[in-house]
Amino acid sequence: MLSHLKKYPLSLCIVATIFYLSFFTPPQTDMEEIPGIDKLVHTCMYGGLCLVIWFEYLRSHRSINFPKVWIWGIIAPILMSGAIELMQAYCTENRGGEWLDFAANSLGAVLAALVGYNILRPLMWKKK
Repeated sequence: MLSHLKKYPLSLCIVATIFYLSFFTPPQTDMEEIPGIDKLVHTCMYGGLCLVIWFEYLRSHRSINFPKVWIWGIIAPILMSGAIELMQAYCTENRGGEWLDFAANSLGAVLAALVGYNILRPLMWKKK
């Protein structure tokens, strides 16, 4: 467990930040008037998380263990987002779970995996 803290500190900080942002009451802003901004934010949050997971994984490995990357870099964040949406729906009074938020989170994770493998991996391993 301690080795994960050393290898993935940014990813773990982002997970903690996502949990915090998912349960606090956001202030009212003019940004809410922009159609789809909420879904874009969800896509960026989970895309950013998964891209950082890819970065931290690639930085410390010379080959890809695909089952491990699929589980921790794509499936676990998607499951986390589903759990958060369910907790927002059933355990809070100030937030609500939405299927479209879950879909946006999943889209972010999948897009990050594509970028991580096809763009980030060649850039990082080119330097090694």
